Amino acid sequence: MTGGRRLTRAQWAVALAITVVGALPLVWTYLIDQDPRRWQVDVQVYRDAGVSVLQGRPVYEWLTDAPQFLPFTYPPFAAILAIPLALLPFGVIGWLWFALQLVADLLIVRYAARGLLARTGRHAGWVLGLLTVAVLHLLPVSDGFRFGQVNAFLVLACLLDLMRPRHRLLDRVPQGVLVGLATAIKLTPGVFIVHFIVSKQWRAAITSIVTAATVTLSALVLLPQASFAFWGGALQDPARLGPNDGTSNQSIRGVLMRLGIDSSAPWLLLAVIAAVAGFWVARRAHERGDEMVAAAAVGMMALLLSPVSWIHHFHWLVLAIFALLGSDPLHHPRRLVAGVGLAVVLLLHLPWWGQWNLVSDGERFPADSSGNPFWTLLNNSYGVAAALTLLVLVWREVRRRRPGRSPLTRGRRSGSTALSTPRS
Repeated sequence: MTGGRRLTRAQWAVALAITVVGALPLVWTYLIDQDPRRWQVDVQVYRDAGVSVLQGRPVYEWLTDAPQFLPFTYPPFAAILAIPLALLPFGVIGWLWFALQLVADLLIVRYAARGLLARTGRHAGWVLGLLTVAVLHLLPVSDGFRFGQVNAFLVLACLLDLMRPRHRLLDRVPQGVLVGLATAIKLTPGVFIVHFIVSKQWRAAITSIVTAATVTLSALVLLPQASFAFWGGALQDPARLGPNDGTSNQSIRGVLMRLGIDSSAPWLLLAVIAAVAGFWVARRAHERGDEMVAAAAVGMMALLLSPVSWIHHFHWLVLAIFALLGSDPLHHPRRLVAGVGLAVVLLLHLPWWGQWNLVSDGERFPADSSGNPFWTLLNNSYGVAAALTLLVLVWREVRRRRPGRSPLTRGRRSGSTALSTPRS
């Protein structure tokens, strides 16, 4: 945005061009050179659910082709939304889904970094494009392109629902609708409904609940068999998602299981601590108008509290990176170090490096893990990074409340992202 105005068409064109060029390695790796048996496997799951609805076959019993044999794990409403995917050839859908994710990630960066972009003047298009390219190559984001995942769209929907001022195209959409739809598609965004309640945003909370309930009940009417199959069975079976103790599950529960702690009590205790800390940060951020930090904190709740959070679910940490950086990181070295540090962690394949060094070829993981502390730390590094990021945000909020610091001083020293930026 130049001179405080929204991005011009020329700036958007520059940002999009840089983004497309920066995505070419991902296009080659995951669309052109990928093993056909592993090509866009998750969007194949979505498409097969749409086909199941059209053909009347059991949505939650159907598995994708070998070698994946993947089941559909989302609520019935998501299967209804997948019907358009069934109307086009799978090859076309894979490329289209990739392109839509690219646009979604560009928009995520545009709104997550809008405080920072407001300071870049006429260079905003270049900065937005370069930041987006950096984000595309973070492992959770690139895995989204690899598998054909839905996470980018959920992150964008929840971010847009929280951000103020709202995009002008959303003026007629009540706050809470996008969160409600995201929750009906995949249950984990439901933590944003809890945030609305905790932060006393009653209208948004009611709107999100009513939206999620309405579309869910509509799915029950349209797909009664599938609805009973999901809510009465598939939802209670985390094993449908894959090995819960595998490296890719970086939630609190996944980390504990790899450490040999397969008890509900420690998981629930740590989950409660994380929830109290996360929702406190989000409420405080909302009270001062910093919805970007609120979205980042609640997104981390989705990761830490869920029984299963695969590495590609850590797309939410893109918001955390920009929450750490703030609007003026060059003048706040600790913010710059924290934000860049988290980005570097997500850029590297640390969890897999840990697994590859904890077991020898042919051995089972985690059953045959050597238990080496350093490699174990790397193996659980994304979950640890999310927890540490949450602690940093808690620490920042505690410092804001120290006696003797005026709100003006606190805002100036923290480099808050809560800027009165215009709509775009």
